[in-house]
Amino acid sequence: MEQSHSIERKLAAILSADVHGYSRMMADDEVATVRMLTASREIIGEHVAQHRGRVVDSPGDNLLAEFPSAIDAVQCAIEVQRALAIRNIDLSPKRWMEFRIGIHLGDVMVEGQRIYGDGVNIAARLEGLAQPGGICISATVHEQVRGKLEADYDDIGEQQVKNIPRPVRALRIRMKPVAPEGKTAPPSRRRMALVAVAGVAVLAAIMAVVLYVHRAAVPRVASSTATPAAMLVRIRSIAVLPLENLSGDPAQEYFADGMTDELITDLARISALRVISRTSVMQYKGEHKKPLPEIARALNVDAVVEGSALQIGDKVRITAQLIDAPSDRHIWARSYERDARDVLAIQDEVASAIAREIDIQLTPDEQARFANARTVNPRAYEAYLKGRYHGNEWTEGGWEKAADSFRQAIKIDPKYARAYAGLSNCYAELAGFSLPPREAIPRAREFAQKALELDDTLGEAHLALALVDYSYDFDWAGGEKEFQRAIALNSNYAAAHFEYGLFLTVQGRFDEAQPELGRALQLNPLSPVYAQQRAIVFFIRRQYEKGMEWCRKASDLDPNSWSVHFCLGGGYLWMRKPTEAVPEFQRAVSLAPVPVVMGNLGLAYALAGDRDQAHKLIDELDQLSTRRFVSQYDSALIYAGLGLNDQALQRLEKAYEERSWGVVWIKVNAVFDPLRSDPRFIALLKKMHLDK
Repeated sequence: MEQSHSIERKLAAILSADVHGYSRMMADDEVATVRMLTASREIIGEHVAQHRGRVVDSPGDNLLAEFPSAIDAVQCAIEVQRALAIRNIDLSPKRWMEFRIGIHLGDVMVEGQRIYGDGVNIAARLEGLAQPGGICISATVHEQVRGKLEADYDDIGEQQVKNIPRPVRALRIRMKPVAPEGKTAPPSRRRMALVAVAGVAVLAAIMAVVLYVHRAAVPRVASSTATPAAMLVRIRSIAVLPLENLSGDPAQEYFADGMTDELITDLARISALRVISRTSVMQYKGEHKKPLPEIARALNVDAVVEGSALQIGDKVRITAQLIDAPSDRHIWARSYERDARDVLAIQDEVASAIAREIDIQLTPDEQARFANARTVNPRAYEAYLKGRYHGNEWTEGGWEKAADSFRQAIKIDPKYARAYAGLSNCYAELAGFSLPPREAIPRAREFAQKALELDDTLGEAHLALALVDYSYDFDWAGGEKEFQRAIALNSNYAAAHFEYGLFLTVQGRFDEAQPELGRALQLNPLSPVYAQQRAIVFFIRRQYEKGMEWCRKASDLDPNSWSVHFCLGGGYLWMRKPTEAVPEFQRAVSLAPVPVVMGNLGLAYALAGDRDQAHKLIDELDQLSTRRFVSQYDSALIYAGLGLNDQALQRLEKAYEERSWGVVWIKVNAVFDPLRSDPRFIALLKKMHLDK
């Protein structure tokens, strides 16, 4: 009898491809054609995997793949055709292997590893409408990708295709000419930045074509000439290096750093661009700067932006230049000078100019955001930048100074949404440090909500609310909604991806957590803390070798970071090697003598059999709690390691009552495994809505 449950349905983006003129090529030279086909399939397979896809089948010269989204499928197809076209350049036209690709988004039936249905059939018919080396997509796919990818489309109207009862509206993607490095591309109109003599035009030249492109009446301060091949470099990832402080006054560093932060933030809101976060780029500030090609390799970017910032009285001047990092070739440069009130407009102009120069297509929302920069009170903005500067110290004292600066900005301009968001973040960070969570978190919520009342597009305020929702209210659905909103507003928001990854981890949703933590590392590749957290997820899943591999990566990034030794110590505990964990936690405590690290050192002592040292650390934590806030979760760890379950449960209950951030980890932390059958532990999970 047929088992109906063996077939399921799902929505998927389907890519169908075949080789144009395959029969002729086989007739001419079977061996060479098979070799070419094998090599082409490897290229396609690599790109499919990179875009979260799966090759379903590849009979003969055909290939069928599925993707979770239309954007993934189309981006993959564009990159595949570009890679294959570059490879063909070195061959005679007779030996070119050109694929036609069709893409449709629709319902498919899944049986084992195979997929069936109209979704597959329509993709195959669209493939037949594609030109050799081209891509044809359905209108359904176009609706999903329009304005989100750097691509132009030719609507070829409704097409009647074989075995499909209704006409299918189809569009062809306009493929751009390509050239490998060192080769000259076919003549095309590519912008090349040169000196603008009168400040009202930019001269662009390729081959014998000369165009005058009228731009804004702002003088350029540098010229850049590039070969056509250089201009064909596909730039889809950027790092903004720390802008130089031209004032010569160290007290003005906050302004240059603030302008760097703001430019990163503006560029990061361009969804088609990957932008490296502040934490990673600031490692190249001042004397730590390295050659640009080396920086590009470390950050895995196509280009860098560097420049300077200067504030004199009520005037602000920013100079920026865009550089193709691997070759160290200048692509574009420009200087901007405005009144301090218009500083936000300068940042938007720089970001928009860079997007134009690298042919990034902005979505309508992005265009509107850049076009509508508001003025800002210079004094309030100065206080806001100082708050950002102090907050980026990532210390208790830094957050307290930052909070004072944000309060000053709000006092000057009570409707300054970003200052409220900054103040909310300070209270969220201070919760568990100098302030008890029950005092700090309600303030964080208050200021985040105020920020969103003034401006609902602030991703940092949505992130603050997400943290409040799940760690204080244990409202997991509400927290997830806010995380997703923050990421939708800024897909390059490294902290949002990182915190969302932690949120998924503590619920045991590991398969969903790893991509978020991976994305955070792509955006902040030099963060040992991010690498450490990815290691912890592997440890929790008992994938110890992968966990230690990520600990070693964190150590390579910063061998003197407390988080690296904390990671290694945690790894050894998960691997049941507590005697090896002790020295790692001791080193972490020497670098960061904070309760959470002390608690894990006490746990390591307990599991290693050194009960006296474990009890001593409990006493130290209790004494410390008379002077500052100390989470009861930290001593609960030690009691659990000692096998004193009643005391561990009592401390966990107190941690819940005080809304300690650490308590959300009890579902996945193996140290509490002996407690899981205890009714008190089960009740605690239920109160936190972690019993599912």
